[in-house]
Amino acid sequence: MPPTIRLATVDDAEAVRTIYAPSILESAASFEVEVPSVEEMGRRITSVLQYYPWVVYEDESGRVVGYAYASRHSERAAYGWSVNTTVYVDAGLHRRGIGRALYTSLLALLRLQGYYNAYGGITLPNDASVGLHKALGYELVGIYKNVGFKFGAWHDVSYWGQELKPPSTDVESPLAPSQLKGTPEWQHALDHGLS
Repeated sequence: MPPTIRLATVDDAEAVRTIYAPSILESAASFEVEVPSVEEMGRRITSVLQYYPWVVYEDESGRVVGYAYASRHSERAAYGWSVNTTVYVDAGLHRRGIGRALYTSLLALLRLQGYYNAYGGITLPNDASVGLHKALGYELVGIYKNVGFKFGAWHDVSYWGQELKPPSTDVESPLAPSQLKGTPEWQHALDHGLS
């Protein structure tokens, strides 16, 4: 069976938690300090999918080995056309194109929904993540110096941005995944990372 990229479900919560845990316990890639429960990961997936895509990458054996999702950029209403993006891949499978495939599909879905800007934060140093974001068209927005304290040290976070579509004053509210799911355009965007 070839690899697939599909929308996450609550049933993926355990796999997502397993992929995410090393970024909490072994690095400062995530500023969380405790691994969320499977139930909490399921709640997060359900919450995100109301407004944004959360996609998973299944390998040839059907095992979830990576995921990416978008979330609200900021609570103020005027930010409603911008999102934050995140991608995590099983630690043993880095540099195999899985992160690029996930982000490619995620960004295609966000464009289809009608979002205008995507942003990502990267704890420094992280050459692999910086390289991935650059390769996918993100540009450096700025660096927050010493913004997070974890494992007895202060960490800088670089912020990267990408324009998903040109600015316009004729804007409509972005569509929810439920409004597009099942359409040929949605499936094409999901498959885009694998093409």
